[in-house]
Amino acid sequence: MRRLSIASIAAAFLLTATACGGSGSGGPGGPGDTGDGASGGTARVKVGIIPIVDVAPLYLGEKKGFYASRGLDLTMVTAQGGAAIVPAVIGGQVQFGFSNMTTLMIAQGKRVPVKAVANGLASTGEQGADFAGLAVPKGSPITSAGQLAGRKVAINTLKNIGDTSVRESVRKAGGDPAEVDFVELPFDQMPAALAGGRVDAALVVEPALATVKSQGGTVIASSYADVSPDLTVAMYFTSTRYAQQNPETVRKFQEATAESLEYASAHPDEVRRILTTYTKIPEALLRDMNLPRWPTRPDRASIEALAKLGEQDGTLTSPPDLDTLLP
Repeated sequence: MRRLSIASIAAAFLLTATACGGSGSGGPGGPGDTGDGASGGTARVKVGIIPIVDVAPLYLGEKKGFYASRGLDLTMVTAQGGAAIVPAVIGGQVQFGFSNMTTLMIAQGKRVPVKAVANGLASTGEQGADFAGLAVPKGSPITSAGQLAGRKVAINTLKNIGDTSVRESVRKAGGDPAEVDFVELPFDQMPAALAGGRVDAALVVEPALATVKSQGGTVIASSYADVSPDLTVAMYFTSTRYAQQNPETVRKFQEATAESLEYASAHPDEVRRILTTYTKIPEALLRDMNLPRWPTRPDRASIEALAKLGEQDGTLTSPPDLDTLLP
């Protein structure tokens, strides 16, 4: 398994887009892919991911041979958020990507040809015990999301699932969601930003959330759970063109990912250990982490709830076509 960064392939993406007239093939013979793999050969596929707990099943599945046994050779490509991964998938620089549902719905609304192919993860639905938490630093006078009006709140991508879910926490706590001052910050930089007083709160996911707690930080709301206790937070996706031209590779990726999700759900200790191979979490914090749920199927009702909130807050300009977007 190899790990790259979205930034490291940006120049290649631009060159390829220029050479192809911006068409973004993403089909057989595209960068990093050997084709559909229907003949039984190995398909080399790049997967755009965010190096957080969410994608642990993918790493476990690669380690256990779930992908290799189906003729898939994975390369992980890291990015800050799904919004950065979508262009790389559409341009054919990576064949699959991991993204939260709001990013995928925004992309579809802009007629970007994306297709979700495999489930990613879901909220635990437990307040104070989710893998994502709206946290404040040690000694903060803020004890409720309703007090965040006029405060700086860090999220990893602006105008996305972070805004929507934090606003719902603020709304449910009696505050004014329109008055929150959002700032964009990578998850792994949030603990230092909170400890240094550069932001008043942050929507943090594991393993960074465990670091925040070790520094004395407090979770004042579980924002994903506030949207829906069964919230499908993210899924793996590809371009519609790649899906049409490479149905066997997509099928194999779906099957291997489903097996990986089931394995991760049944082996939490292995999930914690695999995190040390692609994140900087200290060994001592592994046991303090809240793991997400990894169902093999998305929860449509929760995605519809997320979409309605996105429309309400202006993140989504039109209702998504979930019949087309979801597998």
